Amino acid sequence: MTLNLDALDRALTLLPLRYKGPGGAVGVVHQGRIHATRVWGYADLTRRQPMTAATRLPICSISKQFTCALLLDQIADPAALNGQVRDFLPAYRDALPSVKDMADNQSGLRDYWALTVLQGAVPEAEFRRGDALPLLALQKTGHFAPGTAYSYSNGNFRILAELIQRATDRPFEQALADRILAPAGMTTAVQASDTRQPLDGVVGYEGNDEVGFLPAQNGIWWMGDAGISASLRDMLAWECHIDATRDDEAGLYNRLSAPATWGDGSPAFYANGLRQDRIGPHRVTGHGGALRGFRANRQHVAGERLSVVVMFNHEANAHAAATWLLETALEVPTSPPLPPKGWDGLWLDPANGLIARTLQDATGVTLRYGTTPARLTMAADGSAVSPGLILRQGPDGLQMQRLTENQTIAATALEPIDWADGSQIAGRYWSDELEAEMIIAAQDGVAFAGFQGLLGSGPMERMYPVARDLWTMPTRRSMDAAPPGDWTVQIHRGTGGAVAGLTIGCWLARNIAYHRLA
Repeated sequence: MTLNLDALDRALTLLPLRYKGPGGAVGVVHQGRIHATRVWGYADLTRRQPMTAATRLPICSISKQFTCALLLDQIADPAALNGQVRDFLPAYRDALPSVKDMADNQSGLRDYWALTVLQGAVPEAEFRRGDALPLLALQKTGHFAPGTAYSYSNGNFRILAELIQRATDRPFEQALADRILAPAGMTTAVQASDTRQPLDGVVGYEGNDEVGFLPAQNGIWWMGDAGISASLRDMLAWECHIDATRDDEAGLYNRLSAPATWGDGSPAFYANGLRQDRIGPHRVTGHGGALRGFRANRQHVAGERLSVVVMFNHEANAHAAATWLLETALEVPTSPPLPPKGWDGLWLDPANGLIARTLQDATGVTLRYGTTPARLTMAADGSAVSPGLILRQGPDGLQMQRLTENQTIAATALEPIDWADGSQIAGRYWSDELEAEMIIAAQDGVAFAGFQGLLGSGPMERMYPVARDLWTMPTRRSMDAAPPGDWTVQIHRGTGGAVAGLTIGCWLARNIAYHRLA
């Protein structure tokens, strides 16, 4: 097909106005050449340091594909490492995931960054190199049997990095530089694990154009799940390298982006640290990344030899920006929205122990259930749809077909409440799963929760009643830049109606049981 490059160039020019913030860098590669770049704003507003195409920014979770690239490059048969997974999960009682399960986010492991909240982490505290493995080693159960479903888990890739380092007997960052980054022409990209020291004087900013921008503070040490810092020039070199090796069936990106499958061989959408999506009829591979104060996204359309890279030193939606650029170039048609009717609701997913909310407006439905709200539009059959997600209402409640996660969820309607007596649930609770404590405090009926565990004593979090014996605990800040979102807290009562315990969970870390101590 013929791309609309003129429209793409106009969209590139408009992008800084549509996604407002201190600075950014965007580039497009077409047919193996850099088609256009836009770089604007400041790497550091206070020091008036301009953003440039050579400024290195954290690419965050985009790093995952490079970890998997190193795995495929260095380990002839990754399955040969399966026997070592137990070393990192010594207490795990469920079926252990394979190396392939972890690379495809099909392990079932809870996300360790979500678990830092329940282990008493302060969002800006230092998370040292040695903190990750003890935290991972505490896990005893998972979300599902490996290979049967999808759940995003950063710990998968930290374990992969440790396995690669052990198998190659080389520091991970050296092997990554020599075998992956340098051959791709990413001459200034490096594994910069310590986020306390961003490269090239770049500052990430929290906030937005409405409330203003403040310098973000990070304390995480990453390896495998994130940690690479790269310039726009580096990232465009990666896209050019992908195009140059496109006809080599054994080429690294062709191996990384091979069609994904579930354990039974049926089609999946994520493998080797890469999402596999569609924009209209076009197959797209790519990934996003987030660190407090930074957002990045890269997407590649192999059939059109077209790639887009978006990098911000603020928290605007880089995925939406990259998708908009691709849709513009590919001239993906849009239809006028159908108005929804009767979609406001509160629901409970009993299997995963999570509350879902559906909110309608003039143009569609917003689902609040996972880590971020999902936006859906109405289909002709009355369902609400978005890529990989279908919602239907029926006499038994709400059905969620989460196609990209290989799950169908039946949620029951809840009767909302405006108030509940927080003093009834106040007390101390213990989780055998986490070997950590939760404290609920209440005054005049208002409840707060705090967590104490491996990482210390965390801040108190406000709790809100939503239905009988169901509360939510919004977590808007955590160590990881994409916080867990709303935790669901289910209260369990024993004989006589006394509170005996509770279960807490979010989409990244579900169904964690606590029993009451006092």
